Amino acid sequence: MSSMFDSLLAALARLMVARGVPFADLAERLKGHYVRAAQDQASRDSSSGKVTDSRLSVLTGLQRRDIARLRAFEHKPARANPLSRLVATWQSDPTYSKDGQPIPLPRTGPPPSFEALARHICQDIHPRTMLDTLSAAGTVAVNDHVTLVDTAYVPLSGSDEQLAYLSDNTGDHLMAACENVQGATPAHFERAVHYTGLTADQVTDLDIAFRDGQAKLLTQINAQAARLKAAAPKGANHRFRAGTYLYSTKVDPS
Repeated sequence: MSSMFDSLLAALARLMVARGVPFADLAERLKGHYVRAAQDQASRDSSSGKVTDSRLSVLTGLQRRDIARLRAFEHKPARANPLSRLVATWQSDPTYSKDGQPIPLPRTGPPPSFEALARHICQDIHPRTMLDTLSAAGTVAVNDHVTLVDTAYVPLSGSDEQLAYLSDNTGDHLMAACENVQGATPAHFERAVHYTGLTADQVTDLDIAFRDGQAKLLTQINAQAARLKAAAPKGANHRFRAGTYLYSTKVDPS
């Protein structure tokens, strides 16, 4: 049964080795998630709600002495990325956009300016730091004004910030797929198109078409979500993430 997850585990192992994460560190963190998942499942299955270490040991295959230690494990929730929120707000807030299109902003001054937008998003990071980071990532162009040239902020390759971004996106995607397998009602939307027997140039054409179409869709969803959030009542506590990906590679003949 475990061999069914080889594609998933291969990708994770490749990333961990590339980042120099020892297997022991990964295994210890994974134990904590096992216990957390077993606690959740056992609580749902138990009429009394009480979950013993013995029950968790049976569900996880871990020894009871490990269970007692790992009960305190805490799953650290993802933190909202202020630069991603800045880019999203720039495209949806009528102060900084027109007809759904982000407008060029002066660097400093009252709204609409990049400085005002940055301070509206986050008081703890200096606007110049945010501008430099977005410029280095190619998200904005800086001339007389600051112009948004990409519809999404993607952190620099290999940075800790990019790894956190990867973890958040992939984690939600995987959670949606796993809950579907477990019978989530209503099911989360999760679809993919996959072909073999194409040339590299044909895949490039498909990649370009996919990027263009998905960028337009995500821009529309962002604008709608911003309008809904502005109208949401105080205390609204649901979140969503809509993402997309395209992966291609050469297939060895078999």
